[in-house]
Amino acid sequence: MTRYDGEHGGEGAGAERTFGALPPARGRAFALTWWGRAWLTALESTALDPGQLKAGRRLARAGAVGAVSVRPGRITAVVQDRDGTGHRADVLLQQLTDEQWDRFVDMAAERAGHVAALLDREMPTHLVEDAEPAGVELLPGLGDLEAECDCGAWDHCAHTAALCYQTARLLDQDPFVLLLMRGRGERALLEALESRAGTSGPGERPAGADGAHESNGMHGAHDGRGVDADEAFATGAVLPPLPDLPALPAEPGAPPSLDTETPPPAGIDPGALEFLAARTAAEAHRLLSEALREGQSGRQEHPTVPGATVAQDAVRLAAGEPAPEVAIRLAEGSGRGREGLAVAVRAWQRGGAEALEVLDEEWTLDWHTLARARAALDAAWEESERPPLKARGNRWTVVGAPVQLRLGRDGRWWPYRKERGRWTPAGAPAQDPATALATAEGATGP
Repeated sequence: MTRYDGEHGGEGAGAERTFGALPPARGRAFALTWWGRAWLTALESTALDPGQLKAGRRLARAGAVGAVSVRPGRITAVVQDRDGTGHRADVLLQQLTDEQWDRFVDMAAERAGHVAALLDREMPTHLVEDAEPAGVELLPGLGDLEAECDCGAWDHCAHTAALCYQTARLLDQDPFVLLLMRGRGERALLEALESRAGTSGPGERPAGADGAHESNGMHGAHDGRGVDADEAFATGAVLPPLPDLPALPAEPGAPPSLDTETPPPAGIDPGALEFLAARTAAEAHRLLSEALREGQSGRQEHPTVPGATVAQDAVRLAAGEPAPEVAIRLAEGSGRGREGLAVAVRAWQRGGAEALEVLDEEWTLDWHTLARARAALDAAWEESERPPLKARGNRWTVVGAPVQLRLGRDGRWWPYRKERGRWTPAGAPAQDPATALATAEGATGP
């Protein structure tokens, strides 16, 4: 846990917070929140020497960063080298002007959700987005994090980089750390918000305004004063409309690399995890694309499909062209073997879970399904042109030829062809058995 040693001074210029040294961070990311990652992006896009960043990560992971002092415009800590030598490291961030703070307070006071989120130790994206039109940049950008270190480096060194990585962990726990660096302590900011809103009595402040970071999980709890029901209901009529949906990205995002200097725990394959993350992003992109199309058309174009079974999901993942070592694991885990999994992938690519069911399952038709199937077969060809078919279950094989028709549970006919002694899907399904059979006869491979 972060040790909070206090906030000194009611106004921004005199405020200071000190955080005790954090334990080593081996095996975990430095930033888990989006604003913590934005802080690290500002560092990593500014530093000129990637080697110093790597050395800084190593020092931070080892717990070499001492107590961190945070005050307007600056963070400071003593960072120990691997030989035990301590260096004072400072990172500077430009403070907001009084005019910028006034605009920020005006904006935040109009939206109670902003204040509630901050009291819950969160920084919602809409808080940052709403502040930008007011000319207030809360998060640092390219070149905003300036480095000072008594080791003599003129750019970010391992010591200032380590301090920045450690600060990202503090920001994850409390975004007020960033606001203090920008020039206002928690107490001063909340008092300004309270004064601007004009909703609190003399001497009263929202819970948490004393700077204490309670450990019972009740950040931002109010003091019991509620709002009349009719007042709360009336505000619903004046709420702004929801913003438009964001545009769909052209392609799925790339997952972060898991290739770090820290060896993975036993049984964990970083390459396999990266592949799973990439396939999950691709599937999410596909589902979102379909949902947006359906929302625009006003009708559901794709029926809801139950979640895939483990066996089906192994085939779906294999269809995503995994690395050879991942493909081997999927083949073994699915119980299909390499050739069997390749055939299953062909089926999946032609029709997803339904096509895979036709590949794997042979089922007995009830009398009325069988009657409809026979009627479809009789109507598909002239009597003199109909090929001789041998029936078994839901499968009709052409006598003397390596082609087959399979009836799906939805009434469609799936073309199959025997290749190297194995029945494999030969194309897309059709409502007409003659069309499906012609596809099977014309198929020459994948």
